[in-house]
Amino acid sequence: MGKVSGSKSGYDTPDDTSEKEITRGITIMKSIIRDRDKAVTYNVNWNADNQLIGSNAAKLASYIGTLVRMHIPITATRWSNKELGSAKDKIWTEILRSFNIEDTTIRKKYILQLAGKRHRGWRTFLTNKYLKDKEIFLLNMIRNIQDENFKKVSATNRERASNPTYAYKKGRLGYARLEEKILDETKSDATSLPPHVLWKEARVGKDGTVRDDVQHIYDECETLSQSISTAEDQENRSVLSRALNVPEYPGRVRGKGHGCTPTSLYKNPRRRNSSNQEVMETLQALQAQVLQLQKDNERYRCMEKCSSQLKETSEKASINCQNKFPEGISSCQLYLSSPTYRLVGKGKVHNTSGDLLHHRPLPDGHLKVSVDVVLDKDALLPIPDIVSETTLLRDAIGSFVAWPLDLIFIDDEVFAQGSQQLSQKIGSRQKNKRDLPVTSLPKKGAFVPRYQISLETLVDSSDMATAGAIRLLDMEEDIFGYSCTETVGKEDLEHIFRHQELGVGVIHTYIRFLYDNFMRGNDQLSNRFRFVSSSLVNKALICREPDSCREYLVKRFMASSTNNLYLWPYNSGCHWLLLAIDPLKEVVYFLNSIDGEWTNYPDMKQLVDTSIKVFRSQRQARVPRTKSSNITWIKVQCPLQRNGIDCGYFVMRFMREIINMNQIEIPITYFDEYKCAHYTRLQLEQIKEELCQYFIVKRLISI
Repeated sequence: MGKVSGSKSGYDTPDDTSEKEITRGITIMKSIIRDRDKAVTYNVNWNADNQLIGSNAAKLASYIGTLVRMHIPITATRWSNKELGSAKDKIWTEILRSFNIEDTTIRKKYILQLAGKRHRGWRTFLTNKYLKDKEIFLLNMIRNIQDENFKKVSATNRERASNPTYAYKKGRLGYARLEEKILDETKSDATSLPPHVLWKEARVGKDGTVRDDVQHIYDECETLSQSISTAEDQENRSVLSRALNVPEYPGRVRGKGHGCTPTSLYKNPRRRNSSNQEVMETLQALQAQVLQLQKDNERYRCMEKCSSQLKETSEKASINCQNKFPEGISSCQLYLSSPTYRLVGKGKVHNTSGDLLHHRPLPDGHLKVSVDVVLDKDALLPIPDIVSETTLLRDAIGSFVAWPLDLIFIDDEVFAQGSQQLSQKIGSRQKNKRDLPVTSLPKKGAFVPRYQISLETLVDSSDMATAGAIRLLDMEEDIFGYSCTETVGKEDLEHIFRHQELGVGVIHTYIRFLYDNFMRGNDQLSNRFRFVSSSLVNKALICREPDSCREYLVKRFMASSTNNLYLWPYNSGCHWLLLAIDPLKEVVYFLNSIDGEWTNYPDMKQLVDTSIKVFRSQRQARVPRTKSSNITWIKVQCPLQRNGIDCGYFVMRFMREIINMNQIEIPITYFDEYKCAHYTRLQLEQIKEELCQYFIVKRLISI
């Protein structure tokens, strides 16, 4: 082999590239590893466009590069390769160990896309540094770069990157952190900036001067933004793309940086053609609605026939006391007619003389309604509540709203009784209000709800017989971690008497009963079981104020020094279920009387998981690698309800049985002593008897 000129040896050696070495070196982020071993985690923030910002954003971005180099083989040519799935999951798991990030699909997608960028940058670095030494360069990478298509694309990109028309001048800052910096410096109340504003600021040098061509593009964007509507901007191209006169990449928002897409920016994804399956599902849903309308129409005719037989309303009744409804308070179903005619909830209609809504007269054609159960979580109120600024039906649970007369339907059982029968029933109780119920069971062994009868007699004989009457029950700090006052209304008592859906006031009253009768004075039980307030953590608050819900749960968990089981009756808006949480062992027991999965309640699950992780961080606990992001959820095979109203009674009995067993761990198949497929009516009546007895003993109702 002949010698090559300029080479001292007889071999073909590459040129010396020592002067071109990158001085920064490879980042390995030892500080994060040390902090991770100490159970120290870092908080990260996100802007309105779901982009990574804050003081730890750069640290996380660098750490992602370290994990990519550690877990992704250099032989991987494409980030989208399915064989990299396990490695990507490993990267995501390692990130969750050191950074407080919600374990959600949108966050994982963002992080892994950022990891993909780090992977491409790493391969570029390897190409530029080692390509000349073909003897040690990987053969598959050589084959890739020798491909003609690759060479063509590479040449185009190299030419464009070597001399950009409008050079980016902010280094590693990025658009998201640049936006954060501008908003902080200007102390603006805005949550985001237009893309063309960020684009201009990203091209301002250290001297603060703006090139004329950059200023020209910015001015043109300002002019276009005044003439192009938001819809046109979304469906076609942004004003920045128009001003630059360049094609827009699919799924990209120019001038906003990594992670921002047209969907996230405009909050209104583009419509796509429905599939055949979706069309069939829509058709089936419409057919079901037609059948339901036919049933409702027939039911309405029957109700109109029954209403004609009711006693006429007194001449002294006010204009809002309607004669198509029984006088007083009746259980009812609530409908809406737009966009489709459908049942959206259940509650109580208050058809009383001179009734007001929040001290104001009711609108014509409306009645006062208290909302108990929501069946359509997205249903809007017919008339928004201007006092509480409530617009959604699910946010009006437990409060009073105005409802159109033609969309209120009295329950058949209540309607059939008629006003005359109701008055006879009340009159007979008033006559015997001093009589005490018998204490022995009938000879046949039938169950007699003696405390329910006694309490109902007391209610009819007291001021609680009037609509809107309430009683206040003090809740000590030891019960929920803060002192408060629980409100129990006449409607809540009617729910118990008539075996209807229960509100939070009844559930909390039973919790107070459990505390007074089982846990007070019993250090073993009081130190083992605790409660979570359903008023501070429920479906509506998790959606509106997730931070306050998480802070309450973490504070509640921090109050325990030993293993505690926190019993949390959770209201999803139309259903009660029970969570029993052991935060130290990071175990969550899921008891659902309708046999549903916890995945059906993603907001609730995310809140619990995040709260446990924050609790873990605050107590500086060390968790094994395999469990760092794997909080244990256990679905308990508890008794199941056979109708749509018993969920609250089941939750109360679950809590009673758990405390009675005095066990932190709940068996997956439930306790042998209480194991059954369904609770009997007698088992639920026993819970109601305990509640009614507690009302009487506490003298909450007196004549």
